[in-house]
Amino acid sequence: MKIGVYVCHCGFNIAGTVNIKELVESIRGIESVAVVKDYKFMCSDPGQELIKRDIEELGLDRIIIAACSPNLHEKTFRKVLKDAGLNPFLLQIVNIREQCSWVHRDATKKALDLIKAAINRVKLHREIEVKRVDVIPRVLVIGGGIAGISASLLLAESGIEVYLVERQPSIGGNMAKFDKTFPTLDCAACILTPKMTAVKDNPNIKLFTNSEVIDVSGYVGNFKVKIKRKPRYIKEDVCTGCLLCIENCLYDPIIPSEFDEGIGYRKPIYIPFPQAIPQVPIIDPEYCLYFKTGKCPLYCEEVCEVNAIDFNQKEEIIEVEVGAIIVATGFKPFDPSRIPEYGYGRFKNVFTSLQVERMLNSTGPTGGEIVVNGKKPERIAIVHCVGSRDERFNRYCSRVCCMYSLKLAHLIKERTDAEIYNFYIDIRAFGKGYEEFYRRVIEESNLIRGKVAEITDIPVNEEEKREIEKGRVIVVVEDTLMGKIRRIPVDMVVLSVALEPSDGALELARMLKIPIGEDGFFKELHPKLAPTSTSMSGIFVCGCAQGPKDIQDSVAQAESAAGQALAMIRRGFVELEPNTAYVIEEKCSGCGICVSVCPFGAIKMVELDGKMRARIDEVMCRGCGICASSCPSSAIGQRLFEYEQIIAEIEGLLR
Repeated sequence: MKIGVYVCHCGFNIAGTVNIKELVESIRGIESVAVVKDYKFMCSDPGQELIKRDIEELGLDRIIIAACSPNLHEKTFRKVLKDAGLNPFLLQIVNIREQCSWVHRDATKKALDLIKAAINRVKLHREIEVKRVDVIPRVLVIGGGIAGISASLLLAESGIEVYLVERQPSIGGNMAKFDKTFPTLDCAACILTPKMTAVKDNPNIKLFTNSEVIDVSGYVGNFKVKIKRKPRYIKEDVCTGCLLCIENCLYDPIIPSEFDEGIGYRKPIYIPFPQAIPQVPIIDPEYCLYFKTGKCPLYCEEVCEVNAIDFNQKEEIIEVEVGAIIVATGFKPFDPSRIPEYGYGRFKNVFTSLQVERMLNSTGPTGGEIVVNGKKPERIAIVHCVGSRDERFNRYCSRVCCMYSLKLAHLIKERTDAEIYNFYIDIRAFGKGYEEFYRRVIEESNLIRGKVAEITDIPVNEEEKREIEKGRVIVVVEDTLMGKIRRIPVDMVVLSVALEPSDGALELARMLKIPIGEDGFFKELHPKLAPTSTSMSGIFVCGCAQGPKDIQDSVAQAESAAGQALAMIRRGFVELEPNTAYVIEEKCSGCGICVSVCPFGAIKMVELDGKMRARIDEVMCRGCGICASSCPSSAIGQRLFEYEQIIAEIEGLLR
């Protein structure tokens, strides 16, 4: 057996704390080690060529790479072995960066111990053949915001059939609520609505609104999905969008509009906003008189000329099969009533940023006018970081709050000429054109650095009492630049709320068997190299489902996810990871423990020779190892993590 050991400097990442020369000399002469070499960057093209050349010229049959985490470059080095004619699984990666040099000042001895352990282990590696499965040429996109729309259109325009599932009655997501976008102040509707129309007109996109995914099974390339489609009580394929049913509904519009963030009203039969797609009303049975009483003075179905109203519609379950899934579930705004000191829900002149977006929008409840207590406000406070960068709620930065606060300041100033106060912790203008936008807008606003302590209507002197009598509230803040507490009376407060994971994100993550981060957003496979991939092959994540981000980054990620799904479908097959579990039938007692612990439903009990035995579907198995570690009979093994390999590695480490 000839083993080749290759040590990477990784610049100073490894070489800064590991004495590479001493390490190489210590490895030289170990039994079965035919060659030991080091290089500055082993993953680079010269480094890879070095390994290939040695395999071919020296006849190496096992390779050890001492470098960074296998999460980063295991696939890279497996390909090197394959290109050199060696089975790619006769390889062992030794992590001497993250687990060694990054956590020790003098990491040479630990690096040597880890490499010795790998030498002992790699001798027991076996050749493994990779299995392939065909890919169904269809994609499911979950979420109809700007990210989901962008991903769907790219795939559909490439000839791929797409199922787009959206919980709300219309696609568009949160972006549909905006008036303008930063930093260019483009009309949000002008950007979004043509894309929405393109979704409707594309024959390759099957749109499911008022729907949600309730079950996902299968594996990469072959997912089976159940979609629950709730009744609209309107036949989508018949309705012409004339809206006569809404105009003739006798119910006074006193139902708070979800799309208008509760500051506008709607009828029991409604469309969320004028540009909604599909342009089909929906009936809310909670408020509709027909559902409440069984009768109505004027049935909407009487004025519908095409007989599109159907009060007998039922919920239906639709099953589809797809090769890939893209998660684009977006975000929900933080609920500021969780911060009682800010008075949201208690004071009529305290609003969220999205409510103000609806006020500013020409299709909003106020027709684009900013009105508080029946008049235009003269003094307005915008409070940044509400619910983010806060140990009590969300520790992360929501990234967009600074910029959309400045955008709102500019638009409000434009409409009202009010005096604007921006209360901020730090201004984060990180994107292209953002710094320029910031410099433009600060001329129109008073920026006060400090976290707002409270918003109150309790005066501390006669002057404040007179201000409160005018309908104003007092913003109490520590101005960290002036070094004093300030109390500023204002007519209106805008709370720039954080972005949080959308409702149902945790349940969907469990259904898809993909992890979420500590912030509650879907966790990507690697933040740098695979920002839209997940630990489940064939499932991708994009937009604010992956974490807070602006529109530009959401669209870029969506098209990245779509591109990965497209590449997989165009290839026609996927290669499965080989580290799957298998059953040693003569040892299996048929206890069924492995069935109960398998998170992927890959194990079933079957009858063999009159006895029950476990059977593992290697296509569905993800190689997590839970079954192998749970089996009381040691009847389950796992490729690449065989018992003897692990024992040999431990023995090599302790030698």
